[in-house]
Amino acid sequence: MLLSRVLPLLLCATLSLVGCGEDPVSYSAPVGINLKAKSSDTTNGTVTAQKGISTESGNPYKVFVDEARQGLDGASPSRVELTTLTLTLGAGSVGATSLAEVFTGRVDVLFLTEESNNTYVAGHVENPTGSGPVALVVDFDSEAMPDADYTRFLDGKFNVVLRGPAAASFTTKGADVDFQSTFAFTAFE
Repeated sequence: MLLSRVLPLLLCATLSLVGCGEDPVSYSAPVGINLKAKSSDTTNGTVTAQKGISTESGNPYKVFVDEARQGLDGASPSRVELTTLTLTLGAGSVGATSLAEVFTGRVDVLFLTEESNNTYVAGHVENPTGSGPVALVVDFDSEAMPDADYTRFLDGKFNVVLRGPAAASFTTKGADVDFQSTFAFTAFE
């Protein structure tokens, strides 16, 4: 009889502990950033575009971090996962209707932290085609960042860098292209 009362309590206590520290405290709405590149800006056969994460209208990245901290009673998340990352060629692009007309080979999206100038690969894709959104392989691991860079990361003190080898005709076609990188972040206790 005692066992029949204790067992359910023990089971409830055990289940409440499952996943402690693993449950996300906040899911962001997608965090998007718009980037631009021109054929004339191609250097050494590489297309590069870069922009600060906090420069987008409404600063959606800051909103994500603020909501995560609010869910943790003011504390910063111990880690942030990048769960998905996509790349889209903007409809307003001139001179390219497909990512294949801009890039060939491996295209990387990177996080470049301010002050330290350390670079972290967020994700990559090989030979993207179509206008997107194209899913990238996620490479980012916030736990691999030194504490100072992780603090900068949470404070939005980093640039998003899009980089890849230029398609053969991109450098000569006078293209002016828009991209959108969209990140889905999850914060953890």
